[in-house]
Amino acid sequence: MWKVQLFKLNYDEREPKAVKDVVEGGWITMGEKTKEFEANFSTLHDGVHCTAVSNATAALHMSLLALGIKDGDEVIIPALTFVADINVVRMVGATPILADCKSYEDWNISASTIEKVITKKTKAVIIVHFAGYPCQMDEIVALCKAKDIALIEDCAHAPGATYKGQAVGSFGEYGAFSFFTNKNLSVGEGGMLTTRDKDLDQQAKYFRSHGMTALTLDRHKGRAITYDVAQSGLNYRIDEMRSALGLIQLDKLADANAQRKVLVERYVERLSDNREISIPFLDLKDIESVYHIFPILLDAKIDRIALIGKLKEDGIQSSIHYPAFKDFTAFKDIGLNDAPVAEDIATRELTLPLYPSMSLEEVNLVCDSLIKHLKN
Repeated sequence: MWKVQLFKLNYDEREPKAVKDVVEGGWITMGEKTKEFEANFSTLHDGVHCTAVSNATAALHMSLLALGIKDGDEVIIPALTFVADINVVRMVGATPILADCKSYEDWNISASTIEKVITKKTKAVIIVHFAGYPCQMDEIVALCKAKDIALIEDCAHAPGATYKGQAVGSFGEYGAFSFFTNKNLSVGEGGMLTTRDKDLDQQAKYFRSHGMTALTLDRHKGRAITYDVAQSGLNYRIDEMRSALGLIQLDKLADANAQRKVLVERYVERLSDNREISIPFLDLKDIESVYHIFPILLDAKIDRIALIGKLKEDGIQSSIHYPAFKDFTAFKDIGLNDAPVAEDIATRELTLPLYPSMSLEEVNLVCDSLIKHLKN
């Protein structure tokens, strides 16, 4: 159906072989492959403690539970983000408070937009490194320390991204990574929770697996006879097949992210002079992006839905990142504060195809179609 898809898996013969090897090895639940995946991911991300989990939403949920966020607390989240961030805040009984984007040039939240919505009830802030572009972390870290607010990094878009040479996911109390199908590191479902703090790491591992002090693998290997339950926990474990996929994908990540950069540079070359759109994140300093998606902002007079339909007619798949929370039935009862930049972006954002195996010719196809329909 599509001449150019929004996303394609960066898989070859290594991924199915990795899964086959696990199945033939006879142990498919969380085990040695997961430990190896955690260790290798830790090396990439500044040596943080890593807990592999079933998905990034689980990682975010676990982080809030470990930090003791509860009913009556407020947690600041970006007004422009996926629903996972607002959902996990509500699931622990806390109140989500929205922080606006920094500007039309930088769609991330900032220390200034966070500070505007801090109250006496604020106990944590979840930042998102949107589209793979890191937030300006010096100011955010300083603000959270000054206000005694826990910092959680939603790094779903940003495995391998850095701010001033430091990997995202290593600045706050916790970092949460996603390995969903369309992510830079893709295993289908999966995630990673990172922290520099040993005690917080232990809390994460308890929450991942029922609060148990010994895993099933330990008993299988004869390393433990029984186990204690140190605290109440959940079952947010990853399995060995996904960890095996993660190891292969991790080996590919640096090259894949570099290729994403090449493709984005071609997009910018082709589209930056078009007056019907603007491109965010062009002049940010001190960061290394991993270019998870390529978002553009349409002129207010452009009918976005009609444009998506015209692109589809040409075989070009596109998407939206993200609808405003207030447009969802589940969040109409929440008193959301004013976030005018984010709300405006949500009505005009369009995401164009981007994936490592995409060719420059395919980028040109997308740009040719977009430019043609913008003129009309």
